[in-house]
Amino acid sequence: MTPSADKRTSGNPAAQAKINLTVKQQREQQKQAKLAEYQKQLAQRRRSKLVWWVVGSTAAIAVIGLIAASVIFAPKPVTYQAGNSTGREIEGVETFEHVTTHVEGAVTYEQTPPAGGEHNPIWLNCGVYTEPQANENAVHSLEHGAIWITYDPEVVSEAEVETLQGYMPSTYALLSPYPGMDTPIAVSAWNAQLKVDSADDERIEEFFTEYWRSQNAPEPNAICSGAIDGPGKA
Repeated sequence: MTPSADKRTSGNPAAQAKINLTVKQQREQQKQAKLAEYQKQLAQRRRSKLVWWVVGSTAAIAVIGLIAASVIFAPKPVTYQAGNSTGREIEGVETFEHVTTHVEGAVTYEQTPPAGGEHNPIWLNCGVYTEPQANENAVHSLEHGAIWITYDPEVVSEAEVETLQGYMPSTYALLSPYPGMDTPIAVSAWNAQLKVDSADDERIEEFFTEYWRSQNAPEPNAICSGAIDGPGKA
């Protein structure tokens, strides 16, 4: 039987020593080759971990950046101080005297849009509407201290509508189109109204500051939710 390569023998001591050295060298070469392969695979794993760590860290930083940006650049909530209105502090504001009777059916109002008067027993839930709303329900919301922003959809652009939304606090405010007005935009509270040509008019914010949740409204602490949603509630 032929001896294997690493068990070769010779009767000559010198030749045997040479054979032994060759076998030892081969084993060392194999050991070094295995070691080199192991180190290569280890280096690859380390590089893969580093790549994933960099990718993961970058993604985490990006997410944190997006969250921070959303907080920093998000529109600040609009806040107004509820109080007593006078109507004399804002140029162009008209004031009225209206009854607060609850009635059924349609009502003919003195103002267009109305700023008070007889109204439906059920109020309109505050919020943004993309369709015209019933006067009688919206007026009841005014009775609770809400502000109603109306605009002529044939005149006011979508960008201006977004600007109008920016004036609205989280509650006690209505926004809806109102075709046929004699002004592009009207801002109404109970017994007070301001008509303007532009959504950028500074008096709109002044009106909110003066009349939002006014304690002079007939029912200033009544809620502006929990009743009915009109058509087109956003």
